[in-house]
Amino acid sequence: MSTPVPGLRWIPLGQLLVDGRILTEEQLHRALEAKASTGQRLGEIVVELGFTTERAIAGALAEQYELEYVDLDIVQLDKRAVALLPEELARRYEALPLSILEDGTPLLAVTDPTNLATADDLRFALGSNFRIAVAERGQIELAIARAYRRSLQLISEESDDDAPEEERINDIRNLASSTPTINLVNSLLTTALEEGASDLHFEPRREDMLVRIRVDGVMRELATVPRHMQQAVTSRLKIMGKLDIADRRAPKDGRVTAFFGTGHIDMRIAVLATTHGEQVVLRILGGSDQRPSIAALEMEPYAEAAFLTAIEQPYGTVIVCGPTGSGKTTTLYGAVDHLNRSDRVVMTIEDPVEYRLDGVSQIEVDVKGGLGFASGLRTILRSDPDVLLVGEVRDPETASIAIQAAMTGHLVLTSLHAHNAAGAIARLRDMGVDTSLLASSLNAVVAQRLARRLCVHCRREYSADAEELGVADQSMSQNVLLYAAVGCAKCQDTGYAGRVALREVMPVHGEVRALVESSAEEIFAAAVRQGMTTLRDDGMRLALTGVSSVDEIRRVTGIRLI
Repeated sequence: MSTPVPGLRWIPLGQLLVDGRILTEEQLHRALEAKASTGQRLGEIVVELGFTTERAIAGALAEQYELEYVDLDIVQLDKRAVALLPEELARRYEALPLSILEDGTPLLAVTDPTNLATADDLRFALGSNFRIAVAERGQIELAIARAYRRSLQLISEESDDDAPEEERINDIRNLASSTPTINLVNSLLTTALEEGASDLHFEPRREDMLVRIRVDGVMRELATVPRHMQQAVTSRLKIMGKLDIADRRAPKDGRVTAFFGTGHIDMRIAVLATTHGEQVVLRILGGSDQRPSIAALEMEPYAEAAFLTAIEQPYGTVIVCGPTGSGKTTTLYGAVDHLNRSDRVVMTIEDPVEYRLDGVSQIEVDVKGGLGFASGLRTILRSDPDVLLVGEVRDPETASIAIQAAMTGHLVLTSLHAHNAAGAIARLRDMGVDTSLLASSLNAVVAQRLARRLCVHCRREYSADAEELGVADQSMSQNVLLYAAVGCAKCQDTGYAGRVALREVMPVHGEVRALVESSAEEIFAAAVRQGMTTLRDDGMRLALTGVSSVDEIRRVTGIRLI
């Protein structure tokens, strides 16, 4: 049973955890030292140090003060109660109204029931007394995000002026524009954006439509749409992308820009007919407010130095390679941001433009309008650029023009699909690029992958064994710690939150330049001899520092770290 806040007897959290045998005196001392130097909250520190969990802290507080502990993953929120407290105050005080009790008193979930100053502020904001229950900090943060879900507002809507005249099409359009359909689509889009999705899939099935999102490179189910609403939802998405809802057979591409929070979000819409109806995939692109930078790339020091040396050359080619979704564009834009100065002309040609940067002339490929990478690149070269970003080298013609541009005094940044840095050179040779041009024009090749970051709130530390480290003697693995994924409320029980890039940066000089006609294996071996940090090496670095796990590095690279 919850008790009123004024009746609480304040006890320092550290002492409470020691009294409850959740922490030792030594652990509390270490945590207080960290608190003095970082200014973080004690509860956050002991969780980050792995001394205990948020659930244990919340349980101890609830037991000590005879309060109810609530699991916000299963609690049904009362909208009337949520409306009593503005979102800004809920986030500031880590407090969420759950319900209104029979006597009219609001019941709030809080993380720290001992904070009487916060209690006074909440009482003033609510205009009444209230009762409290205790919840985990991670759960409260997620619950607040869902309770005060931000709305998605389209910047532009398609006009009905040129709508098809057939009654059937008008009926579909009316249904797609109805409030329930708009609310459903906006709710799904908003949830995907809040959970950090890069893609949103609407996949028709025999009985319903499955909605899935890709978060940190991994697909997860979000919802299902009833069969009777499938056509309305699909049409709504097509209207957003300014696509013809009457044509259900031809593949279509569209684009939509929306306000979300305080910024803009760009989305690319692809529609494809399947046996059970039209599938719609939304690629969520970087908003106009985002700005990639070299620092944000978090490169290993040697790799960053080699990369900066390559892009600071007055001419030549820098190639970033890897599979789809490996962060190639972000790396290239980090280079563009570094080079974007008033004394340079920087231009890009992309499909699509993913980030919008002031001071950079950006051109988007329009195949239907006759503007491809090759034709656009020829035109750009007549516009006196110093730095040129070519979104992707897809064909021999584009490859040849890009390399020729590098030979004639331009710095060319581009991407290529190849497994590793050495393999990119072989791929360009296969496209027919002359090896003598490659040897003289390539500055560096970067290969990269994106791995999921371990959730710092629940990752589990363990002692590595000899097999994991690839050593024969077990004694050599002593005192080496690795980290495993666990799962908690903050990471949606996945064990991971966010992503980090692992890279190999191969400068093309010396022995590597001399071997451009050789096999990828020989080029790779020469690059290693010259000091290149490989994908495997960078992956092991991330595993040893607890940024990611051995299993995750193996998943994204296909390389065994042992």
